[in-house]
Amino acid sequence: MGNEDSAVSLESAGSLDNEDASPDMEGRKVFFLYPTVTVQTQVIEELVQQEYEVYSAKDHSALVRILRKSPDSVVFINIDEGMSKQEWEGWIRNLMTTMPTISIGVMSANTDDEIKQKYIEEFKLPCGFTGLNLDMSRTIPKFMDILKIIDAKGRRKYLRATVENDTATLNMKHGDEYINAVIRDISVVGVSCIFDADPDLTKNALFKNIQIKLLTVILKADAIIFGSRMDGGIKTYVLLFTQRLDPEVRTKIRKYIQQNIQSKMDIEIKKLAEIRKQAEDKKQAEDKKQAEDKKQAEDKKQAEDKKQQ
Repeated sequence: MGNEDSAVSLESAGSLDNEDASPDMEGRKVFFLYPTVTVQTQVIEELVQQEYEVYSAKDHSALVRILRKSPDSVVFINIDEGMSKQEWEGWIRNLMTTMPTISIGVMSANTDDEIKQKYIEEFKLPCGFTGLNLDMSRTIPKFMDILKIIDAKGRRKYLRATVENDTATLNMKHGDEYINAVIRDISVVGVSCIFDADPDLTKNALFKNIQIKLLTVILKADAIIFGSRMDGGIKTYVLLFTQRLDPEVRTKIRKYIQQNIQSKMDIEIKKLAEIRKQAEDKKQAEDKKQAEDKKQAEDKKQAEDKKQQ
């Protein structure tokens, strides 16, 4: 196999075979809280293509619980949505006090100098203030510069996603037949997968025109067999894409990864919101019961006092 068909470096491939990566290796989660449609469709999508781990969130209360699990996260807050300006100031101050390792930035369509100075000079937010009334072609580089300054990627070069529910599969020719596999891990570097039956693939063998299905999107790629490992008695193969991988394929893989990790985050946020709602409902029921008990006690006392009279 010539150099022109070689895959990315084996160091980069480690992301497909590293179960205990350090926070620095994993990079930092980047959240956009209450993003505008433009931020969602332009800023986030571009950051995803630059291999940042980006999420959108529309529940500030649930997000606090998420941040407790990832205290080195980055949060860009759209203060035009969700709460009043005063409530946001209190929320941000509380977040800075309780989780000082979170890097916070503020977004707003209101670029009044007083507001900007408040968050830049008084709050001294690590990620500053970003106006949303600018052309996104000017705003996107600003977000990218901020993330580079705070080293949001860490040592991680490529974002990956673990796959459940067989939403990603591959099909490739092996000898005279086609073999199928379920993808368990994917990045623009390659995939780890489990075949229907172990095809006993040879390390460093090159396979061309592999068909990869990510949800409803079908892609073609060439890859080499990096190796295999045993996971619970099942052999998992690691395939590395060659450097000839079409840029459009890379773009679509990153989009799939973003959909994958965002979907998992949405589920977690929804679960936390439901837990909070249940706790609030329980508290309301308890308060109502206490009020009713108090009222009954007062009524009973008044009745007894009346009898004594």
